[in-house]
Amino acid sequence: MKVEQIYTGCLAQGAYYIVSKGEAVIIDPLREVEPYIQKAARNNAKIKYVFETHFHADFVSGHVDLSKKTGAPIVYGPNANPAFDAIIASDGQEFKVGELIIKVLHTPGHTMESTCYLLLDPTGKPHAIFSGDTLFIGDVGRPDLAQKVASDLTQEKLAGYLFDSLRNKIMPLPDEVIVYPAHGAGSACGKNMSKETTDSLGNQKKTNYALRADMTKEEFIKEVTDGLAAPPAYFPLNVMLNIQGYESIDKVLERGQQALSPDAFETAATETGALVLDTRAPQTFAKGFVPNSINIGIDGQFAPWVGAMIPDIKQEILLVCDEGREEEVVTRLARVGYDYTIGYLKGGFAAWQAAGKEIDQIVSIDADQLAELEKNDAVSILDVRKASEYQSEHIANAENLPLDVVNDNMAKIDKDKTYYVHCAGGYRSMIFTSILRARGYDKLIDVKGGFKAIKDSGRFSLTDFVCSSTQP
Repeated sequence: MKVEQIYTGCLAQGAYYIVSKGEAVIIDPLREVEPYIQKAARNNAKIKYVFETHFHADFVSGHVDLSKKTGAPIVYGPNANPAFDAIIASDGQEFKVGELIIKVLHTPGHTMESTCYLLLDPTGKPHAIFSGDTLFIGDVGRPDLAQKVASDLTQEKLAGYLFDSLRNKIMPLPDEVIVYPAHGAGSACGKNMSKETTDSLGNQKKTNYALRADMTKEEFIKEVTDGLAAPPAYFPLNVMLNIQGYESIDKVLERGQQALSPDAFETAATETGALVLDTRAPQTFAKGFVPNSINIGIDGQFAPWVGAMIPDIKQEILLVCDEGREEEVVTRLARVGYDYTIGYLKGGFAAWQAAGKEIDQIVSIDADQLAELEKNDAVSILDVRKASEYQSEHIANAENLPLDVVNDNMAKIDKDKTYYVHCAGGYRSMIFTSILRARGYDKLIDVKGGFKAIKDSGRFSLTDFVCSSTQP
C-alpha cells in the first residue's frame, strides 16, 4: 500500500494517489493529468477510479480528462448531479482497490454533495480519511459557498449540516486515523487553516476549534460563520466547469503555446481585445513592459490573483513570460478555468524591445526615499493590503484600498493626484499599479519591498504606525 499526497503550494491544494497490488486511484486531481498517468505507469498500476470529494470552487479538477484518458470512472458522493457520466455512490458504499477498501462517508455542509473517503487497510482497519473541504487541519470548510444552489439553503443551515457530519461521521473514527484534507493554509475555502497538510484525527480533536467535544450546534454555527470574507468572484465559474465539463487540457495547452513575433503579438492584442498578462517578477516588470499590460507574477499567489483580478474566465489572454515558462503559465491559468490564452510573445520582453516597439515603465522607490519624501512634504500613501492587515498595523494617514476590491473602487482614486502604493512585500502593489496604469492612472508610484521594507528601514518611528483595536 502506498498513499501519496501531491501538494500544490500556489493553490494550497492536495491531491492524492493511492496504489495497492497494481491498482491505483486519484482523489481530487489537478487539471493537468499526465503526471498521474505517468506515476501509475512507473508503478505498473492501472488507475481504477477517480474520486471527487465535491464540486470544487477554487480550481478546475482534472477528473474529466483523467477519466477519458484512462477509462477510470469518476466517483462522487450522494447528491452530485454532474453533466457527464459518473458513479454517484451511496453513503457507506465501498470500493475495492487492490487489497484496500475505500468507503464513502457522505458529509454535507461545505456543499450538499461533500463526501469524505475512508481508507481501510488490508485487515479492514481505518487507516486514513480523505476529508476534502469538510475537515482541514485546524479548521473546517466554509459553509457559505453552496447557499445559492437552492433557495432554502443558508450558510447557517449548511453549517448545521456540517456540525452533524463532523460529529456523526468523522469524530467517532479512531484517533490514529490520518487526516488528509484537500487544502492547507492560503486557501480561501476556509478561514484559519494550519500550515501543516496532514495530522492525526486524535490531535485534531484536541486542537481544532470546530471539533471541541463540548461545543453545541449553536456555538458551532456562530463560530464557523463568523468573519467569513466574500469568496473570490471566480469560484462559482469554476464550480460550473467542474459540474458541466470542459475543453481538453491538451487543446488548451496547444492554443496557449502559440509563439508570436512582436508584430504578430501586437496585431493580436489590437484585433482581438485580448488582455496582455505579464508574469515576470514585479520589479523586472516595472523597468519595462508592453503598454497596457498587467503584471501578476508567476512566482507569487498567481492563480488566486488571476481569479480575483480577471472577472471573465473566457477572457482571451496574451502572455509575456520569462523564456521557458510559457507552458507552466498556461497550465496554471487553466487550473482555475482560464482556458483562452491565445499565444505568447516569442523571445519575451527582450524581443519586444529589440523590435523597437513602444514600452512603458512604472516608477518604484524604496522605503528610504519614501521616508525622505514624507519628511519634507505630505504624501498620499495607498495601502493595498487586506483590511485585516491594515487594521492590525499601518502607516499613519495611509489610505486602505485592498487589491481584491480595486475593480469596484477605482473611482475613489484621483487621476490627477500622485500616490505611493505599497502592500506587504511588493507583489500585490505591482498588480494594483499595473491595472490602474492600463486604465489611465499614470501618477502611481510603487514602494519596493512594501510594508516590511518600510518597517525594517528604521526611517519611521513607531509612532508612525497605528494599531487598530477593531478587528475584522
